[in-house]
Amino acid sequence: MVDIVLIGINHKTAPVELRECLAFAAEEAEEALRRLVGDPAVREALLYSTCNRVELLMAAEDRDGALAAGRGLLAARNRLSPELLEGSLYIHENDEAVRHLFRVASSLDSLVVGEPQILGQIKEAYRQALRAKSSGVILNRLMHRAFFVAKRVRTETGIGGHAVSVSYAAVELGRKIFGDLAGKRVLLIGAGEMAELAVEHLLRQKVAEILVANRTYEHGLELARRFQGRALRFEDLPAALTEADIILSSTGAPGFILTRDQIRPVLRHRRNRPLFFIDIAVPRDIDPDINRLENAYVYDIDDLQGVVEENRQDRMKEAVKGERLIDEAVVRFRQWREGLEVVPTIVALHRKLEAIGEQELRRTAQSRRWAEEDVEAARRMLAAFINKALHEPTVFLKRQGHRTDQTVSVDFVRKLFRLDE
Repeated sequence: MVDIVLIGINHKTAPVELRECLAFAAEEAEEALRRLVGDPAVREALLYSTCNRVELLMAAEDRDGALAAGRGLLAARNRLSPELLEGSLYIHENDEAVRHLFRVASSLDSLVVGEPQILGQIKEAYRQALRAKSSGVILNRLMHRAFFVAKRVRTETGIGGHAVSVSYAAVELGRKIFGDLAGKRVLLIGAGEMAELAVEHLLRQKVAEILVANRTYEHGLELARRFQGRALRFEDLPAALTEADIILSSTGAPGFILTRDQIRPVLRHRRNRPLFFIDIAVPRDIDPDINRLENAYVYDIDDLQGVVEENRQDRMKEAVKGERLIDEAVVRFRQWREGLEVVPTIVALHRKLEAIGEQELRRTAQSRRWAEEDVEAARRMLAAFINKALHEPTVFLKRQGHRTDQTVSVDFVRKLFRLDE
């Protein structure tokens, strides 16, 4: 049986400096794949390169030769020393290689478990392999199974249903308060990175407008243009508080820039409309006593990180369900690979035709009320017919000279007769 081998590095085994050295652009990846399948040890190959991992997946005629080719390809990047590379590499074979791919595609091996981007990156890597003509019967089937498994993990578990970044946690809290964020106005005070990320998440919720107040007006104007919002001068902040529904604050101020006494009259003008404060500054920008006012909600960085940690634990519980789905998928893929061998396929073909023949024989015998000796005679005739009918296909499959051609032919027969259903 052809081996499946995987060799690579990721965020768990290599620092970012080494991962950067091994990164492949799309054009480089396709050329690398063409070189790799030019090696007689490698039948098929796929390469995915992201900020957190670089991995080579191969269907190998010669396991050791394929691993040597993979190591050589990676070491050739920026002329890395084999010693430096070897200490960070991991290798998986056959079932473990399949399991690793399924875990990666399902985001169970990601830095942030459950993040959705990795599946799109794996799909793009598969498209690159198709363009490079380096993916064949085995990897085509494997990749489609990986996409199917990833979809099952996402839809049948809650792995992606909990916010695990501070910025996204802020948005989730806002949705709990308002129910729907569509049409709400957001006031961004300062220009902290996490606050900007939160605004990006809020824009996906179709908020009505982004207001930006910054001590340096020009910088606030630049930021407002990025978010297609409106810049305010810092002295206009009190009036803006009446307009806004959500306030994200991330300044470098040494003390509170919004106090309880400032917010109390604002709430009177708002006529019971709630006001949601997200304070991502350290030290804090927003007086926590504001939380004691009716219809005012204040969350600081510790509150958000508490939500994130709780949600991360929830994701890990859901990940256990995902692992079970992957275990099942690994077994099914192994069974398919074993079926690609000639003898199991011939046996499966005989059994399928025998089962069909037996079913039709019994139906005819019952309707015609045949005697048992007639049924046995017909059964012997049916067995002889099947053996003769399958003789030439059997000889053809066994005589295929080139291993790749044989796999293609076996795969075609299995699909033609639906032997894997």
